[in-house]
Amino acid sequence: MAPFISIRGVGKSYDTFKALEGIDLDIAEGEVVCIIGPSGSGKSTLVRCVNLLEQYGPGEISVGGIPVRAGKELAAVRAEVGMVFQSFNLFPHLSVKRNVMLAPMRTRRLDEKTAEARAMALIKRVGIAEQADKYPGQLSGGQQQRVAIARALAMEPKALLFDEPTSALDPEMVGEVLDVMRALAHTGVTMIVVTHEMGFARQVADRVVVMVEGRIIESGTPDEVFDHPKQQRTQDFLKAVLAH
Repeated sequence: MAPFISIRGVGKSYDTFKALEGIDLDIAEGEVVCIIGPSGSGKSTLVRCVNLLEQYGPGEISVGGIPVRAGKELAAVRAEVGMVFQSFNLFPHLSVKRNVMLAPMRTRRLDEKTAEARAMALIKRVGIAEQADKYPGQLSGGQQQRVAIARALAMEPKALLFDEPTSALDPEMVGEVLDVMRALAHTGVTMIVVTHEMGFARQVADRVVVMVEGRIIESGTPDEVFDHPKQQRTQDFLKAVLAH
């Protein structure tokens, strides 16, 4: 069966610095893939290339058989791929409910009543129904990130990209966001998660991908990568992060 997301020979350079080099990765529909590795290894760059928030080249990325390139097909790709960032990127002048309603009304042409019903269902799903009429500035960081997840889900994407979604949060708020992501995993939505939360990756991922210096150096099940890493660089990285 053809992969839902296909990444073939992808590179990305900033002047002389190679952020990505020769990336090959296939992700099946509904699969949960966690990408781990040291800072500066290209994890966030790779995930941002999947919906062309970063231009890439050489190589080819496709989502659902549609090439991810600038042009008229890009809107079709982005309609299928939601993104949750480190920073929440909510509209401060809109209520929680309005933040979640906006994109479906603008791009899916949903009527207001339908969009509101969907938004309220999603806000409830991420556990903040009582915050629906508040504004982002009135919420904690963890609550804002849960709004961001609800907003991404409002477009009914087939894939969700998470770029270190807990890295900007206070430690006590990390768990509430990871709980929402755990509940999403294996519901049919394809997930690519760039994370430094090793416990989450071990528990939730179908596959763990290790990146170092712009390359994938290892890939396997959580047990394979965490308990029996093949590469010395993977062993060194895990030893460093799991020691804390």
